[in-house]
Amino acid sequence: MISSKIGHRLDPVILAPYRLFFRKKDISPNIITAAGTLFGFLSAFLVYVQSLTLGACALVIAGFLDLLDGAIARSSGQVTRFGGFFDSVLDRYTDLAVMGGILFIYVRHDNTGYAIAAFVATAGVALIPYARARAEAASLSCKTGILERPERLILLVIGLFFPFLLGYIMVALAVLTHVTVIQRILYVRKQTGKEG
Repeated sequence: MISSKIGHRLDPVILAPYRLFFRKKDISPNIITAAGTLFGFLSAFLVYVQSLTLGACALVIAGFLDLLDGAIARSSGQVTRFGGFFDSVLDRYTDLAVMGGILFIYVRHDNTGYAIAAFVATAGVALIPYARARAEAASLSCKTGILERPERLILLVIGLFFPFLLGYIMVALAVLTHVTVIQRILYVRKQTGKEG
């Protein structure tokens, strides 16, 4: 939802702090992507050891770098099919690592209800981009849905900064991620019409 409404209009804002430090040289977007994933793994580790505020900060940095790599690629003419693929794959590592860290918190504390919610949410987080990838492999567009990656990251950051909300956010993600998958299935079904 956020992506479809804003698109790339924030690129100048995202690039501004980057340009302060790297005025004369563009770093490869793929390096920025990899750096973002390292912060994603750092966030997952910090969450696992229950340093949730630091984990949230690392996730914010990871999210910023995820926006920055695309903005650099577009502004410097470095957009490639491999870059898009690489970014998408590494995003999944970040998403699933952080969700795994949260899941382990609830398992460690024998909180079965929230652990199940976190597991169901993790499955939904994995299935949303998979549904899009399968649709695009069939030459169909599939960017619809209530809970794309920006919305998920915002919810996770809120939950990590305010731990008393994290369990509720896991329940919300457990529901809304699968609602998004269903929305994508129905959207693809509508595009394909009455084939088969």
